[in-house]
Amino acid sequence: MVTTNPRENEPPPTGRDAPRTFKALHACPDRRGPCYATRVSRLLDECFAANRRWADAAVASDPKFFSRLEALQSPDLLWIGCSDSRVPANEILGRAPGELFVHRNVANVVEHTDVNCLSVLQYAVDVLKVKHVVVVGHYGCGGVRAAMTSQRLGLIDNWLRHIRDVHLWHRDELTAITDPDARCDRLAELNVEHQVANVCHTTIVQDAWQRGQAVTIHGWIYSLADGLLRDLGAVVSSPDQIPPEYRLF
Repeated sequence: MVTTNPRENEPPPTGRDAPRTFKALHACPDRRGPCYATRVSRLLDECFAANRRWADAAVASDPKFFSRLEALQSPDLLWIGCSDSRVPANEILGRAPGELFVHRNVANVVEHTDVNCLSVLQYAVDVLKVKHVVVVGHYGCGGVRAAMTSQRLGLIDNWLRHIRDVHLWHRDELTAITDPDARCDRLAELNVEHQVANVCHTTIVQDAWQRGQAVTIHGWIYSLADGLLRDLGAVVSSPDQIPPEYRLF
């Protein structure tokens, strides 16, 4: 017995009942009006125009710039920093493309279940053979400041929990700092120190040390006020410098 779909001969649904394809979704007129769409289009056009100017200038300065860059990247340093747009890693260090491997997230957190960060770290250490990993925080960090309050911000509250832990562990020291900006900056420093420790506790770094690969972990802080980096003195280059509870060999 052959059965038929009773709806197969019906005309396709229209209006609100019609399926919304990707093309249809993106063909919808912008409800915010033509002015908004024009501003967005102008912004994106400016980005592409700036990119062309940059590429032309790079070739004018060094005709082999892109062919050399395409062939190889050989950074000796991995930067783990904050996503803040005011903290551009390459520019701060004066490094050209290909000379610095970079991972960024809110408040430069290194968390032992963050596969994104760990993947970057493993590629940097195991494949690129970087010699230095620097965790770089910055004064005036919005993520650090948010972690010092009880205000609900949404999904990011789960991420900021890691910084709230640091705040709790150093509560007495931080409470003694009366100026709120200074307290926030000190927490930013403490956060860097704890993230340096977290890098050292990873299997990735400890495996490198075990096979005799030279990798040193550093903690730095950047000041938006003067554009200068400061070394926090958190420098770890061997498992002997970490607590035995975290050593894996």
